[in-house]
Formats: sequence, structure tokens, C-alpha cells
Amino acid sequence: MTMSSSERTKRAITVIQLLRKAVKGMQEPAATVVISEYGKDPFLILVSCILSLRTKDSVSLPASQRLFTQAKTPQQLLQLPDSQIQQLIYPVGFYRNKTKTLKAISHVLITDFNGEVPATLEGLLSLPGVGQKTANLVLGEAFGIPAICVDTHVHKISNRLGLVTTTTPEETEVELKKILPEEYWIEYNRLLVMWGQNICVPVSPWCSRCVLSDICPKKGVTRRR
Repeated sequence: MTMSSSERTKRAITVIQLLRKAVKGMQEPAATVVISEYGKDPFLILVSCILSLRTKDSVSLPASQRLFTQAKTPQQLLQLPDSQIQQLIYPVGFYRNKTKTLKAISHVLITDFNGEVPATLEGLLSLPGVGQKTANLVLGEAFGIPAICVDTHVHKISNRLGLVTTTTPEETEVELKKILPEEYWIEYNRLLVMWGQNICVPVSPWCSRCVLSDICPKKGVTRRR
């Protein structure tokens, strides 16, 4: 049975309300931890996002923290030799390429944006190695600008819940914006990332432990625990 747009909105808000309580005690996403430790510094949030790409938070967060002991600004980062940055961020995935990306970003920030991270989607997407997901996360977490960051967890869980029927994260972002009020956009990513890392995991999710099980059609789930 196909849900109407209003029914999807109602289910999405119910999901958020249930997860607010359910995620208490879980490890927060890397960006959230960075904010709690260093404040809403757009550059540090951006760097932590780059390091987290295709890398688990349990690896990327300590790498970010090690790097931040040596560099917290674009100017400071450019002063570090590539070999030192690589040593600090290892073993994040593609650490050599990410070192080049971080330096390229820092250079553009200094030359084009007076050393400041831009607070617009267009500006963020103009930075080397910054895609839609990273840009949206920085907009929401660093600047408080409503944006839906769709990573693998948000994409997969939104489909499992029947909130969207999409094949790519880009499509998921478009569809979620149609049903989810702006006031929930930033929070939605944070909650679903924690849920996806602990309960609604990519393979064989823990449906028996899930507070959403009763309202979840479990679309696309072939094995569950």
C-alpha cells in the first residue's frame, strides 16, 4: 500500500521522536563529537567530514583529533609536510589522497575565501573533494542552515522505512525534502547515523531490538536478527 505525502511526513516525524529517546547512550557521529570538543568551527567540521569519507567514525574521529593537535586553521595545515599529515591521519581510508585534498581545500579557502569556510552550498561545492553530502553536513552542523545530509545510513534506512523509494542518495535528499519539515533536516541525519551504526546496520539489521519495528515495512531487508 502506497502512503500519501502527509502519511510519510507523519511517519518521518514519529521516527524522529522515537529515535531521540532510543539513541541516548550511543556513540555520537564524528561531527557531533568535534563540535562538543572544539565548538562549531566550520574548518574543523569540514576536515573531520573529509576524513570520515568511506571510513568508520571509530577510525576517522581519532585521526581528526590527532591532526587538530597540530593544525586548526588552513594556514597551519598548509605548513605541515604531507608526510606528517599522513602519519597523523593514518589509517583513514585513502589517507594519502585525503592529505592532498585537505591541502587543496586549505589553499582555496585562503586564496578565494579569506581563510573562511563558505556558508553557502555553492561555495562549499566549489572546494576540492567536497560533494553534496559533505556540503550539507557542514551547512547544517557548522552554520545551522537547514540541509539534509544523506549518507549510506540515511539513504538505506529511509528506504527501509518506506519514507522514500529511491536508488541514490541524491534522489533520497530530494524526496526527503518533500516530506520532512525543515526544522528536522539537520537532526534527521544525526539520528539515523547513530541508528544505522548500532541497530539498523547495512547487513542483517537488529529488527528485534528496533523501536521502529512496528512502523517499519522493512523494505529491501532480506535477512534480519
